[in-house]
Amino acid sequence: MSTNKIAVITGAGSGIGLATARMLQEKGYTVYNLSRHPAENEKNKFIFADVSDSLTIKAAIDKVIAESGRIDLLVTSAGMGVSGAIEFIEEEEMKRQFEVNLFGTINTVKAVLPQMRKQKRGRIICISSVAAVYSIPFQAYYSASKAAINSFVDALTNEVKSFGIEVTSVMPGDISTGFTAARIKSNAGDDVYSGVIGSAVSAMEKDEKNGMTPDSVARLVVKLAEKKHVAPLYTAGLQYKTLVFLSRLLPHKLAVKVVGGMYK
Repeated sequence: MSTNKIAVITGAGSGIGLATARMLQEKGYTVYNLSRHPAENEKNKFIFADVSDSLTIKAAIDKVIAESGRIDLLVTSAGMGVSGAIEFIEEEEMKRQFEVNLFGTINTVKAVLPQMRKQKRGRIICISSVAAVYSIPFQAYYSASKAAINSFVDALTNEVKSFGIEVTSVMPGDISTGFTAARIKSNAGDDVYSGVIGSAVSAMEKDEKNGMTPDSVARLVVKLAEKKHVAPLYTAGLQYKTLVFLSRLLPHKLAVKVVGGMYK
């Protein structure tokens, strides 16, 4: 089946982005991988881009438009994680977390919007996290960056709907990908926190390694890409849908306490 649609995915060299790229290609999409590294032996079109650098992102999007004439779908999948205690994580690492996860998403969305407005249609899918709802101790900056993406998507939804552009955010839970090994880990202050930093991060990594597959999230992303209309927010996986639903029912104080009990 051929759709002749053009998809741009940031971070399609691995993880959720790569799984999504493969599934979209099976449906006939032409897929552009905007990232710092190509995926080996893949058919997607690689263009070097650092999402935290708005100039390289704009240049990459301009190249896509020059080659293909349009962009039907954008999936912002590039992301990274920083773990450690709020007071001890270095400022450079803290800022890097937001530069990639939040501003990387914003840079890419801003770059595609002029073309999508011109087309009077387009679909934007931003990869967020259940950590946006349940802020994880010793992953405060990661959680905050993902919560900011959800707020960004909510605002953007109303800004661009008159142009035929629909925007949504997808929240996965724990995923078994290279994200775990690539995390920037700061154990600074672990002695002050009586070893809790190390044990909490170990618990996170165990959950991630036993988590959902990238394909399970990619299937939802592709479904939303093809759906006639989308809501601003979706959760991937029944377990995590239940958790997000419970977050609306539980008193906030109790929800925070429950999460804290998971990472001692």
